[in-house]
Amino acid sequence: MLTNQLNCLFLMGLGLVISGTLFMPQNALAGSRYGEAPPVVLSPDLTEPWQLQLTSRKKAKVVVRSSKSYAPVLKKKKRVYSKKKSHKRVAYRTPNQRVRSPAQRRQNLAPRFLPQIVEYNTKHKPGTLIVDTNQRYLFLVMANGEARRYGVGVGKPGFEWAGAHRVTRKAEWPSWTPPKEMIAREKAKGRILPNFMPGGIENPMGARALYLGSTLYRIHGTNAPWTIGQAVSSGCIRMRNEDVKDLYGRVPVGAKVIVI
Repeated sequence: MLTNQLNCLFLMGLGLVISGTLFMPQNALAGSRYGEAPPVVLSPDLTEPWQLQLTSRKKAKVVVRSSKSYAPVLKKKKRVYSKKKSHKRVAYRTPNQRVRSPAQRRQNLAPRFLPQIVEYNTKHKPGTLIVDTNQRYLFLVMANGEARRYGVGVGKPGFEWAGAHRVTRKAEWPSWTPPKEMIAREKAKGRILPNFMPGGIENPMGARALYLGSTLYRIHGTNAPWTIGQAVSSGCIRMRNEDVKDLYGRVPVGAKVIVI
């Protein structure tokens, strides 16, 4: 009887112990779950791989920009210039025309070669043209012992001539057909002349031409005004373009021309 009672007490105590461990209140379990975790200690063996990775990387450059630096940067476009061939008009010059610099071309003629009214006593009638090759003047005889005088270029040594002719034809911006003798003569010197050249500002005949009789000589303009006052032509009488235009309007076909 006593033994049975002791067994009952033992079983009841064991039940309390089991119920205390197995059936603990939920708040007690929650307190242990959310409690402070113990500190985690890493051994040197675990940190070593991370340190190796950090030290092996290149240090990144840190660029500090001001607030203005965030504005978009506009790059200037490079201009591309196309190489176009320049078409320069080069005036043709006969072999006896010296090439001068632009500064020399701008030089004015000596005042004595500019058009002017002068005293000129002659027996020839008004309207007659008289070319003085020694003085490099052309005189248009006027009434009352006066003449309109122009500066001219005349034939170079070996090409001088004298005589009297009539103006047989007039032409504005005449073409130029060099004589065969001139072409052959210049070719022997290594200079090639064109067989024909249309009228224009580059033509050695200039703006106007007055043809003398049936000869190859004429009074004409020039594309080399700096040669006025010199003996440089192949026999023709050359004038500045503005002067030959003035003379052209004053002299009719049939006018007498005397070269001395």
